[in-house]
Amino acid sequence: MRFLSKFYIDGFILSILATVALASVFPARGSAADVVGVLTKIAIALLFLLYGTRLSPKEALAGLTHWRLHLVVLASTFVLFPLLGLAAQLLVPGVLTDDLYTGLLFLCLVPSTVQSSIAFTSIAKGNVPGAIVSATASNLLGVFVTPLLVILLMNTTGQASVDFSSIGDIVLQLLVPFFIGQLIRPKVHRWLSRYAEPTKLVDRGSILLVVYSAFSAGMVEGIWHMLSPWRILALAGVCCVLLALVIVATMLVGKIFGFSRADRIVIVFCGSKKSLATGLPMATVLFASQPVGLIVLPLMMFHQIQLITCAALAQRWAKQADESGEADEQRPAAA
Repeated sequence: MRFLSKFYIDGFILSILATVALASVFPARGSAADVVGVLTKIAIALLFLLYGTRLSPKEALAGLTHWRLHLVVLASTFVLFPLLGLAAQLLVPGVLTDDLYTGLLFLCLVPSTVQSSIAFTSIAKGNVPGAIVSATASNLLGVFVTPLLVILLMNTTGQASVDFSSIGDIVLQLLVPFFIGQLIRPKVHRWLSRYAEPTKLVDRGSILLVVYSAFSAGMVEGIWHMLSPWRILALAGVCCVLLALVIVATMLVGKIFGFSRADRIVIVFCGSKKSLATGLPMATVLFASQPVGLIVLPLMMFHQIQLITCAALAQRWAKQADESGEADEQRPAAA
């Protein structure tokens, strides 16, 4: 693990890869697939229940006063990314297949990460309170905005059959558990904080079950026979270019609008990331009749690339801050 940590590959990513390998060798079929399907729905509901218990409405409202920062982050997540995703349709069919493009467009619509955005902002000596609010706001709005964008934009491109009938599944599996989590938060928040490791196990275990379910269905459908090594390499290249474009754009916007160094770090890290933890369960719900394994592949690949890239940037900026004495730069109290 220490050796792998030098390359910014954490244990959770390895667990996901191991789950993909397990699903490739021992996919769930027949009645086993039905059982896994039911368990996956329960896991998704539990996952969003936990999301609801973690969000403090008071903390979120208190931090919203730094609205310019959060608006830029949200614009990057839900405007810039979707526009780039729509533009990527030009790569079909020469570079990407229809299903891979559907997955690429979907990754452009999911919200930002929370944990890694905050962690990298802290390492780079940025505005940590601002990162907490921006990332949390992105995830909260993503529960509503992402399904809406999927229904509107993907039907427009003709690459997915998601329609308004999916709203019922979204409400039952995502929104209802989320709001239940908000309602019970005052009673369970302290207990969950005290026993963080078990809840973390449930959190990540739910995601692994979603991965296993998606790739089991993909193996039964024969997704790996649909992809050549060239397509996989091409997808990796597209993900790298997409991330580079967004990072450059967020850097420029931060400078043009006169944000402080601490806030510019927030804009880059929160505005350039996409959440695997939120995106995978949503994909399972939204693309129930689609080849989910292929659709989530771009998101899984982009997630690892963003971790490696942003970790390297965070360490570089932290070193620059220490050398120039900017580590103690005053941060906006409102954030």
